[in-house]
Formats: sequence, structure tokens, C-alpha cells
Amino acid sequence: MCGYVGFVNYTGKNQNALKKIHKMANAICRRGPDEDGYFINENISLGHKRLIVIDPDGGKQPMSFNIDNNTYTICYNGQLYNTEEIRNELKRHGFNFNGHSDTEILLKAYIHYGYSVVNHLNGIFSFVIWDDNKQELFMARDHFGVKPFYYSKFNDTFIFSSEVKGILAFPGFPISINEQSICELFGIGPAHTPGTCAFKNIDELKPAHYAIYSTNGLYINQYWKLKSKPHLDDFKTTCETVKLLLEDSIQRQLISDVPLCTFLSGGLDSSIISTYACNYYKENNLPILNTFSVDYVDNDKNFVENEFQPNSDKYYINIMTNKLGTNHHTVYIDTPELANALEDAMIARDFPGMADIDSSMLLFCKKVKEKATVAISGECADEIFGGYPWFFRKDALESGTFPWSIALSERQNLLHPSIAKKIDLEDYINFRYNNSLNEVDILDVDSKETSEKRKIFYLNLHWFMQTLLDRTDRMSMYNGFEVRVPFCDYRLVEYVWNIPWEMKAYKGREKGLLRYIMEDTLPKEIVYRKKSPYPKTHNPNYLAKVKTMLTDIINDKKAPIHYLLNKDYILEILKTDGTAFTRPWFGQLMTGPQLMAYLCQVNMWLEKYSPNIEL
Repeated sequence: MCGYVGFVNYTGKNQNALKKIHKMANAICRRGPDEDGYFINENISLGHKRLIVIDPDGGKQPMSFNIDNNTYTICYNGQLYNTEEIRNELKRHGFNFNGHSDTEILLKAYIHYGYSVVNHLNGIFSFVIWDDNKQELFMARDHFGVKPFYYSKFNDTFIFSSEVKGILAFPGFPISINEQSICELFGIGPAHTPGTCAFKNIDELKPAHYAIYSTNGLYINQYWKLKSKPHLDDFKTTCETVKLLLEDSIQRQLISDVPLCTFLSGGLDSSIISTYACNYYKENNLPILNTFSVDYVDNDKNFVENEFQPNSDKYYINIMTNKLGTNHHTVYIDTPELANALEDAMIARDFPGMADIDSSMLLFCKKVKEKATVAISGECADEIFGGYPWFFRKDALESGTFPWSIALSERQNLLHPSIAKKIDLEDYINFRYNNSLNEVDILDVDSKETSEKRKIFYLNLHWFMQTLLDRTDRMSMYNGFEVRVPFCDYRLVEYVWNIPWEMKAYKGREKGLLRYIMEDTLPKEIVYRKKSPYPKTHNPNYLAKVKTMLTDIINDKKAPIHYLLNKDYILEILKTDGTAFTRPWFGQLMTGPQLMAYLCQVNMWLEKYSPNIEL
């Protein structure tokens, strides 16, 4: 796990390349605290910041390999989970290997397979490979965008980076926002439209795409997508197949040369991950597995049950740790540090994000990093198996918009009156929503319910899940810490995508199929525990803290947020503690306190990056 930056310029005007690439690489240094490396020639400059996970000596980057009078050079961020299969195949074609890093495997696989290498990869990755003879850059991103890749064309230079801040560090790069930026921040945010960025003239390579940059310009191609087809397996075979795919995915992701742990909340998903990991550790005579959970100071005193968060985690965590015998650690976060970390969380994302849902993850990963370098998470099971309330709620299903973000008029009211005259957030949201739905492949044999649920699943996989994956990557990598997500194995998702809704929602339960499959593996209390999302603080001091922060911003006449937001409406939000938004304004957890914190992050973002506002 790492980060990389680079730029290509074919004009021969590559002056001060080393200075430029150092500045860019230093901007993303938190992604790779262990070592760095650089590669510069006439037309390309590459910089790499490394977090060592596999093969400390044999995985140094940028990595070059010379063959048939040509040199190929790679920068790579990620982890491959089928390295041995690829290695054995390449050996049959005459390749030899100096170490056991997946970087070397990936580079030589590209040399052998060319552009089609992406069809042979199972993992989380973004990478670039420079072909010296062709003077061509190949770029690719994993199936679900677990690992990031951003790019921009500035004058005669093609610039790219694992994070936006790497591009912004390129000397002279103009930092600005426009109408689309406003629509993304206040209409879509904290999510974002795949392929877009809130900064003008910066794009992201979409998940499951590769690109080629050469003297002919930029070419982009989608190499994989979900394909709808009839599901022919009976219920018993379906259960067996899901279980085999899930177990294989988890075991593949337990390989590491550094300490590894799992996140364990006592929910269904993290309990599955921890159970399989613990069994693997015992079977291979490995040390006792470390598991980690997050909680908040005084949350036991302040917890209030609601429909989105029906119970707290501690009771269920104890059930699992007693069953598995893991070495469990609870990380406690206090209200002041949760609020104080909002700015670091924004910087980690380069954008306003999920407020304290982000900052708590950032602080959690920081603490876990003291004992481990890699974690396995149950993230993404809800998107794949149907775990969210909006898969079942009639108002969400019939909302005609993204079901996790239905407060459209309230979002419009956030805008400064002069901006609101120019920008209709609902039109923008509808455009993005309908474009996305047009990509869904519905089958004639699909039942009415399955066809409707396909649409919701598609939106979740390509929008909501991407927001959570961005959060996990940025908050963890800001601490030089890697988080893996076995539920995102594309083979598992391909199979589950076509399982009819009547099977997925077995007995009418969220993740009913997954629950049934785990009945003989997990304690009944865990299997039938009602879905409870990532824990948030219930401490009233947090609301008081962010309310004070936002009040101070609104009272500061020089605060840049005044150019964008409706002050009268913000005052109403403050007066009502955020209940101007009557439901969570995003997802399940982001209510009044998180809305205020998000607006604070917007102001922090404007102060930190000082974008030119072009409206």
C-alpha cells in the first residue's frame, strides 16, 4: 500500500522535474511513510511513497524491468490477491522473479499480457506503467475503486496522483471551483459523481477502467462491468457458492509480511470476517488474532436507540471475542478530539466528507496503527447483500432520487440566494440519478421486485459504496495504515448481483441470505442482530462543540463560506440543532450534528485550499 505521483510532458520542457516531483510526492507522504523513490527521464517523472506490507527488499518502487531492448517502469498502490496464480502462469512463459512482491508480478504481467492485464487481476489497485519504447503511459484502477487515481491536463503536461493534493502541488496548477463543484458539494456531497472531482479540471479514473496517455492524447476504456444474467442455481447451491467465494476472498486477503488485525463491531459482517480470519490463524499456527472496535467516551451513558441505530456494540463484541478467543482492543474516542480531527479528516479526503464519521475512522486507524499495519474490514456487505433500510422503506424506494439523500429542497436552501438563482441542485441530482439508472441492465425474466432492487443495488455499488470506500482509504492511509475489504471481491459481487431479491432478502430480512448461510457458523445473537451501522457519538457535548464551531464561522464576516451559503438558513439550522433536516441528510447516521460539522468542513476546505470561485 502506497501512494504515487507523476507527470508526462512530450514538449521537451521538463525543467526542474526532480524539484516538481519531490513537491508532489511530499504532498501525499502520509500514504507511504516507510520509504520513497523516484524515476525521471526525458518525458516522464514518477514519485512513489511506500507503505511496506509485502517483501520489504523486493518491492521497492518505482520498479523498472528491461526486456527485449525495452524498459518498463511501474508505480503501484494496492494489493493483488491472486499473485501466486499469476506468478505460476508467468513462469510457464519463461519469466523469473527476484522477490515475492506483487509489484514485480504486476509489472511482468503487463509485459506479458499488455493492456489486457487488467482482466487477470484480483485485488485492490491503481497503477501506472511507462513503456519507454512507445513513450506511453498505461493506467488502471480496480473493479470498485478501492484505490484512488486522479489526473489532469495542465498546459502541455498530463499530471496524475493517488490523491488530489498531489496534483494541486504541481507548480502553477490553478486551484478553482465552478458550478459543477457547487453541485457536487451541496447536491451530491459527501458522495461524488464517479469520474468527477470538486476541483475544476481534475478528474478521477473511474473504477474498472484503464487509460492510455501518449502523443495521440488520452484514451479511456472500461474493462469490466456487472452483467445481468438469469440465476439458475437453486437455493442450496446458491448458499454453498456464496460461502465458498466469501471464504476464499477472506483467506486470500490475510497474506501479509507485517502485523494484521480485523475490525470487529459485533455486527454480522465484521463477525464473519473475524471468524474466518481466526480459523485461518489457528489452522496455520499463527499468533492470536488481534481484533479492534471503536467506541466513544460516555456513549454508554448517552446512547439513545433509534430506527437506524437500534443497539450498541459492546454486548455483541463480547459474544464474539469469547467465542473466538481473540486479543481484543477497544479504542475510545472523546468528544473534543473527534471535533478537532474534522480538519485532518477533510485534508485526508481533500474535500468535506462524512464529518465525524470520517474523523472517528481517522482517529481509530491512528490508534490501531500502533499494533498493526493491515486490517480486514466487513465494509461493503450491506451494498452487496441488501443491508440498508432503504432497500425496504417505501418512502426511500419511491423517492425518485438517491435513497440515502432525499432532502433535496433542504440542500437547495443551503445555497447563497445569488448562487441559488443560477444553480438548481435538484436538476443536477436528477441528471446524475437518471444517467446512472440508464446503465442498469434489467432482464426480461426479472420479477418486478428484482428489477426494482437491481436499480437500488446498482446505485449503492456505484455511489454509496464508493463514498465509504473513499472514506476507508483516505482515513486509513492518512495514518500509513492499510484496510482490506473482502466483500468487494469482484467474483463474489458478480455472483450475488444476479441472485434474485427473493433469495437475497430471505425471510424478508436485510441480508437474509447471508444470515442464513452463517447460521451454523456464528452465534444466533449475531446472526439475527438487527443491522446497526458504524457507531457514532451520542454525547451531547459533540453537538454543542460543532454548534459553537459553526456559530463562530457564521459570526466571522471574513469566513469564505459566506460566499456560498445562505446565512439565514444556517442560523435556522443552528437554532434548531439541525432539525431543519427532518431525516438524516445523508445515509443513516448524518443528522443535525453531522450537518453542522460538514458545513464547518466546507469552510475549512475553502480556507485550506483557497480555490478561485468561478460562477
